[in-house]
Amino acid sequence: MHHAIRTGMALLCLCSWGLSQIPAADFSERPNIILCMADDLGWGDTGYNGHPYLKTPNLDQMSKEGITFTRFYSAAAMCSPTRGSCYTGRHPYRYGITYAMTGRLERNEIPISDLLKKHGYTTGHFGKWHLGTLTKLKDDQNRWGDFAKDPLRYYCPPWERGVDVSFVTESKVPTWDPLIDPGSPKQTQSTRVAREKAYGNDYFTGPGQIETQNMRGDDSRVIMDRAIPFIRKAAGAHQPFLAVIWFHTPHSPVVGGEKYRALYKDRPEKEQHYYACITAMDEQVGRLRKELEQLDIAANTMLWFCSDNGPARQGSPRHVGSNGGLSGYKLSINEGGIRVPGLLVWPGQIKKPATVTAPCVTTDYFPTILEAVNIPLPADRVYDGLSMWSAIRGERMERAKPIGFLNKNGSEAAWMEQRYKLIETPKGNQLYDIINDPAEKQNLAQSQGERVEQMQSELKRWKESVLSDLKQTISRSAYIGPGDR
Repeated sequence: MHHAIRTGMALLCLCSWGLSQIPAADFSERPNIILCMADDLGWGDTGYNGHPYLKTPNLDQMSKEGITFTRFYSAAAMCSPTRGSCYTGRHPYRYGITYAMTGRLERNEIPISDLLKKHGYTTGHFGKWHLGTLTKLKDDQNRWGDFAKDPLRYYCPPWERGVDVSFVTESKVPTWDPLIDPGSPKQTQSTRVAREKAYGNDYFTGPGQIETQNMRGDDSRVIMDRAIPFIRKAAGAHQPFLAVIWFHTPHSPVVGGEKYRALYKDRPEKEQHYYACITAMDEQVGRLRKELEQLDIAANTMLWFCSDNGPARQGSPRHVGSNGGLSGYKLSINEGGIRVPGLLVWPGQIKKPATVTAPCVTTDYFPTILEAVNIPLPADRVYDGLSMWSAIRGERMERAKPIGFLNKNGSEAAWMEQRYKLIETPKGNQLYDIINDPAEKQNLAQSQGERVEQMQSELKRWKESVLSDLKQTISRSAYIGPGDR
């Protein structure tokens, strides 16, 4: 790999602090919240993380101005489970989304959109949804489960989960001309255009409402064209907002526009497409930041950015994503499958750049946001996330509790402490010192048996709790109530 792995030499390294004093739960003005997420963007797929070719000037600028999390993790090594963790603050197995397009955000869950809406926020979701189906009538290209047998089972649109404004797809679309099937990567541009075959996934704005206008070109631009009017309206009404902006880039089908491919004309064709769609997405991040400045709301807006998992394995069509020298890719609970870019800018509170090397995870969004807006964490359920403010303020030197991970079928699990990471597999245990060995090259399980035993005991208790919640979720969801019809 060409890309350096950022590591910390201490348990928590917080550099160049310059943060204003942020009261633990007494923010003077309710901040706006924007959650941006890329799709299959690898740890090494940004300029600020050392990629030798990729141009991501706007993400790089966020890193220069705000908080860079060098150990930021997706709650799962795949898309749907991680996305639900952002909305709930809970591990995916607790709420029943254990794999891509499996399960839905059940009604008994408390999504962040619902909580914020009850406290005066307006809410919007733009781009990929991936937490359930959007229609009871039409079978999209990548339908959840067996739609023909039970079209109601996975119905779960954002407008029924506390979201006021939606512009969403159920799952993936091409990164250029999102409604058109790009065909095989071997086809020429002229052949693709001549076919003009629908890709099969639609953008929904409400029940039975499909958007067909302004759908050409870069998909990230298409998404931002809907997010910005929502933000403008909220700003004009002086209403705090939550805007969830989940790009499809660089998930397959990977298609780069000619303007952006030209930036990489000296690279092989598949790299041109992959890098082009990421640079196009980065351009939209810059457009968003400029809009916040023009609306005079940037200072009071938390803008977060991450990815839903590591890069797809190289060798897939046009997938040349980088894990930055880590071990593993998407679907793996090794570092390369779950460690992702993580950024936060909040100009009114974060005055100078800082680096946090403490492990943080997408389940942390929920409690972090609630602390920022002074809303108590609901006490009737188990949360796996922690508020990140103590780390951001430099008050806590290490994570208060480990992070647990499960793979797609539960056959492998990981328990991440501040320094050590235990991985349980059917073939045996692995123990790594992630601070000194982020690439997971040296298995310490044999030499540190006592530590393995202790961590394994903690992991067992956590798994029992998670799987108990999963069992209850499955039991409750077996009945489809009137609200789902």
